[in-house]
Amino acid sequence: MDKSRIFFQNVWFVTLSGLGGFLLSLTGLPIGWMIGTLLTATSLSILRPEFLKLNYKRDGLPKYWLYIGQCILGIELGQKMNSSVLYIFQENWLTVTIMLLLSIFCSLFSGIILWKYSNLDILTSFFSTAPGGLSAIPGISEEVGANTGVVSIIQAMRVFLVILTIPVVISLLFGNSDGNSPKMVTAENVVYSSENIVVTIIFVFIAVAGYYIGKILKFPAPWLIGSMVSIAAVKFFSTGVIEDNVVAWWPHSLIIISQVFIGASIGSRFHKKMFVGLNRTLLVSFLCTAGLIVFVFTGAFIVSVVTDITFITASLAFAPGGIAEMTTTALVLNGDATFVVAVQVLRIITVCITLPPFFRFLNYLEGKKRSDAPMSTEL
Repeated sequence: MDKSRIFFQNVWFVTLSGLGGFLLSLTGLPIGWMIGTLLTATSLSILRPEFLKLNYKRDGLPKYWLYIGQCILGIELGQKMNSSVLYIFQENWLTVTIMLLLSIFCSLFSGIILWKYSNLDILTSFFSTAPGGLSAIPGISEEVGANTGVVSIIQAMRVFLVILTIPVVISLLFGNSDGNSPKMVTAENVVYSSENIVVTIIFVFIAVAGYYIGKILKFPAPWLIGSMVSIAAVKFFSTGVIEDNVVAWWPHSLIIISQVFIGASIGSRFHKKMFVGLNRTLLVSFLCTAGLIVFVFTGAFIVSVVTDITFITASLAFAPGGIAEMTTTALVLNGDATFVVAVQVLRIITVCITLPPFFRFLNYLEGKKRSDAPMSTEL
């Protein structure tokens, strides 16, 4: 009975948060559903009104809300996956590689600034600014001995600021138009039929299987990446072997649900105690994130000039705001969502593989330097 009561409280929280998304969507802002839901969920989580009776403190909503949103998004992206992504990489691999490396170097520079002008140790500072995603970096930081709580707070704040700036700015500048981008598979261009419903059910089971495969292979965000890759593989197989384009009934309302679930899940993880005693640290982190956002826009503009990649797609592909959030934005704004998720995954894999050993080495040098300091004083 207690579990049932908690579940309905969470449903009430998501519903109220989604109402904020609905109200913001009335303004015509394309990404209004996710932004409005995120802002409302954050406000409710911090203020904690009595009528909600929220019973969670730090972890926010149960993770399955986020996972459902990611799985819906993964199925949508898997259906959109085609050879154009590989073609774009082949044509622009040097530009993409340079931008990824520059974004990593920029995050390292931000980590140095945070370390110098806050009370954090070097390991925590670097992990706090690493652009590896809110779901991946805190777990890795815990394994190597960094302050996981502070890392989670700063990573969450970075994602929050990126989501509130980059998608909003792009929406205001470009609206829904991006003529060079592929169109979404929605209820408007897929006829509702029993065959499409059967395909939809099959796709859901394939997506769940893809999650387990992704989890075994240690994919970042396995509910998103695993489901996307598995659906894309089935699409390629059906096209190449049986020469038929298998299409599911996948209305645009499901993408709205995905935005609401993702926005509510992120917002629910904010609470007042997160910010106690971290005023200076949060201020420095805010300034570093603002500089990173300016860098993303500048780099995206340069990429859009020298390549065939649009500004919308480039901005969201290189933005350090999380895979699900940026790909959702790309879908809503008709950017090339498959390219965005490919670059985001490549960035996270690069960060997760290369940066932790580098951070450990820096922490070792710093510790050795401190241990040698008293000896040099005595001499």
